Amino acid sequence: MIEHIDPTRDALAAFRDLPDDRPVMMINLVRFRPQALYPAAHPMTGKTVSGAEAYKLYRRAAAAPFARAGGEQIWAGTPELTVIGPRDEAWDIAFIARYPTGADFLAMLRDPEYREAVIHRQAAVSNSRLIRCSEVGA
Repeated sequence: MIEHIDPTRDALAAFRDLPDDRPVMMINLVRFRPQALYPAAHPMTGKTVSGAEAYKLYRRAAAAPFARAGGEQIWAGTPELTVIGPRDEAWDIAFIARYPTGADFLAMLRDPEYREAVIHRQAAVSNSRLIRCSEVGA
């Protein structure tokens, strides 16, 4: 199974090609690793931390850059059953984040504080989906 953790260059290029001056909603589907996997030089390497715990560290560390980007979480939930779709695509958490514009989302990705925080996400996540959506009628 192919794991999807970070956006590819092609996906980010396609994101940049879309209008960047209107609100975007980002649907997030996340599956955690049983144990976080940090890079060798990271201070958390060798510590017993679950993927869910590492994701909480990510959320705390990314809170300020997320707020600076104007981001807000508008819905979160725990997926219970895939009614339509592959059953092996089970997720631990699902949420929708809203950004004032696509440009604001991209600015968050470039924020140095966010770049430090995302290491926790990379350690925490075994697979994910991130789907950009526009508002109906936008």
